[in-house]
Amino acid sequence: MSRTPRPGDDRHGGEGHVAVVDTRLLHMAPTGAGGAARASAGLDEAAVTSVVRELLAVVPPGCSWLLPIMGADGDVADYVVAAVSDDGNDLYGRGPRRVDQRLSELYPSMVGGPLWDLYRRVLSTGEPSEGVDFRYAERRAGVVAEAAFEVSVYRVLGGLLVRWERVDEARQRLERTELLGRLGWAEYDLATGHSDWSPGMFRIFERDPAAGPLSRAEQGAAMLDQDRGVAETAWQTLDSGTASDVTVRFRIGGSVKHLRILSDVVCDGEGTPLKINAVVQDVTARENTRTAIHRLTDQLRRRETTAVAEHRLAAQLQNLIQPVPREPFRIGNLRAMVTYLPAESAMNVGGDWYHAAALADGPVVLGVGDVAGHGLQAANGMAHLRFSLIAWLSIGIRDPGLLLGHMNQLCAQLKITATALVAVYDPATRTLTWSRAGHMPPMLGRAGTAHDLGGPVQLLLGAETTTAYSATSVPLRTEDVVVLYTDGLIERRDGGTSARVDELRQALSKASVGADADPLDRLRDVLQVASPDDDTCALTVQIVP
Repeated sequence: MSRTPRPGDDRHGGEGHVAVVDTRLLHMAPTGAGGAARASAGLDEAAVTSVVRELLAVVPPGCSWLLPIMGADGDVADYVVAAVSDDGNDLYGRGPRRVDQRLSELYPSMVGGPLWDLYRRVLSTGEPSEGVDFRYAERRAGVVAEAAFEVSVYRVLGGLLVRWERVDEARQRLERTELLGRLGWAEYDLATGHSDWSPGMFRIFERDPAAGPLSRAEQGAAMLDQDRGVAETAWQTLDSGTASDVTVRFRIGGSVKHLRILSDVVCDGEGTPLKINAVVQDVTARENTRTAIHRLTDQLRRRETTAVAEHRLAAQLQNLIQPVPREPFRIGNLRAMVTYLPAESAMNVGGDWYHAAALADGPVVLGVGDVAGHGLQAANGMAHLRFSLIAWLSIGIRDPGLLLGHMNQLCAQLKITATALVAVYDPATRTLTWSRAGHMPPMLGRAGTAHDLGGPVQLLLGAETTTAYSATSVPLRTEDVVVLYTDGLIERRDGGTSARVDELRQALSKASVGADADPLDRLRDVLQVASPDDDTCALTVQIVP
């Protein structure tokens, strides 16, 4: 086998080394055990196998070449894996190690099943079978129990070229992305009027999937009259061949939702529109937050234009988003106290925040954080982080590391940086699990001693989008006191940071021993010390019976 030399071959010494398989071999019917057909063509089986293996090394992953093993009755008894894609691993991660092994030994549950019959049929008739849905079940420890694949089978060189493409993980990722991002996609056929919706669209429109997508007339009826001009502008944009990006309000389920709709038109070769693709996102929460912020900003512009006015407005925004309780309060079997002091400098109101709330099934979520910067921009970032944390908790995300991962992605989108500490206390096991991003660790006071709880030092939010955050756990006891705080409590420009940490540690040690005095009340003096340069926020909890 050879090829015609082409210009440039002389750079390899004048000899070509690329082997080309005669295309007539791709259509040969199997004879005997699959080798007779190749032998009749005057080919050495080892050479053909070498060529096929080289080809599969550069085709998409998931391909394998199977050669039939014939039984005494002349029928196919098994298959041997003759070649696989270099980067094509199976569920067990075996990759090229499968070569020269029997299919019945590699995947015993396939023998005699639907896919086994399909292999026999393609080998016999030569008719390929593409895109067959197949679900593989496994009962082995450490292996996914069930996985869904699309399988394509072709008869090649007396054997079978099989391509496996896993589809269940991609579907799950799409569903999770839609759920977390409040997203959905839709496709509208302009010729037939038929619509296809993703599961996320039905969630957004609060519609039963069994009822099918809303018609264009039903969607128009749900749209607010004031926004019909926006929708008409979107259609005109699409008519011009440009993608459209608009936010339109719909009345859904008795409330008004703000839906951001990104759409474009798919045309044929002559430029005739065929269908419209759209991605829809429910941005109601974001728009409501923007409305509140815009309202406060307008008040600032109407009344004052000085830096002192911005300071006052940012402080109002902070208090609106996270009012600070004046007295300690109960959360399950925790007593909690929040202390918050703005910076002494009128210019340096920052983005410090806290969160303390019990979930419906018992655990308590605690958190503190600090958005970099000052003024309205920092307060705006703080509002996004705190409300997003509440939203993620509402859909069942409880892992502190995963929550910080989502906050990290949000900070990257907002182009801000921040530090944060998120903890979940389980009253059933009295275990505190926390994760921190560029933030100081919690401090524990127990029976007259106090120390930092530590945990891995991890990047601040917004610094690197691919950062993964891990969590740490510690068991707590009755009367333990835990303090979560922002850097404004301990950092000073005069270099007194270590002194402030020592002061806090000594105060916590004293407060954690002795039943006569309230430990939270005894900590007030050391926690309510304002910083001249930054806001100060601390969340203190005591484990009670």
